[in-house]
Amino acid sequence: MRKVEWISQRCDPATLVAYQVMEDQVITCKLDDRVLTVGHKMYDGNIGSVPVVDGEDSLVGIVTEFDLLQAIERGNDLRALPVSSIMTTEVVSVTAHTPFMDIVRVLQRHHLVRVPVVREQTLIGILARRDVILGYIKATDVGSGG
Repeated sequence: MRKVEWISQRCDPATLVAYQVMEDQVITCKLDDRVLTVGHKMYDGNIGSVPVVDGEDSLVGIVTEFDLLQAIERGNDLRALPVSSIMTTEVVSVTAHTPFMDIVRVLQRHHLVRVPVVREQTLIGILARRDVILGYIKATDVGSGG
């Protein structure tokens, strides 16, 4: 569920933190999942990236549409290729308590569409640009009708 949808009172957006605007039901994959399976998850979920987690839900990587395009361009068989062979391992992430404006800066600085939210190394959510924008709108415009 997108936490941002529950903002019901106006506030200074700068007072928000990642936990308040993140999506907490994240589509993930495992290291040995096949790339084609992850491609289906992206398409079916209308998402552009999937965090890769280990058995303890620790974030170990991320697979993006760009990673899939590169694998296709190289002529790889996506039915046989494990996610571990194409994922990005140096993942930019934020914590549950990362301030709103820091999230904006991270997304901008790294040219990200989504950023995983972690507690220690455990994946607890994901934040998309649209969550941040909606968070700003909800915090500054709740109840005004637009």
